[in-house]
Amino acid sequence: MLKKFIFSLSAIIALSLVVMAQDKSVTFTGHIVDKACSARVLKKDNVQAAAAAETKSCALMENCAKSGFGVFADGKYTEFSDKGNALAKAALEKSKKDKGATFKVTGKVVGGKMEVDNITEVE
Repeated sequence: MLKKFIFSLSAIIALSLVVMAQDKSVTFTGHIVDKACSARVLKKDNVQAAAAAETKSCALMENCAKSGFGVFADGKYTEFSDKGNALAKAALEKSKKDKGATFKVTGKVVGGKMEVDNITEVE
């Protein structure tokens, strides 16, 4: 009986930690790249430089934009949810830079995708 209680309590604590971790807001600063081109960027020696070299005109092409977006920060690609895709597309369209634009992306990572709350271009 005590073993079941301890096991149940451990499971509740573990689940609580997972839920709390998902509720934590994170901020990434990096380059927005469409998902279709992200695999090519990941193959480069310097991922951040390769991401910075990607053009917004490419990312905004119909097929590329349709694949979705994500941000390269600290050498990792984090994919966006649907809301994040819409915000990323709007941020890219607003940017005056065709390549090398850096964005600050805030949201929560849930199930491997980022639920984006805000995207702002960093000058």
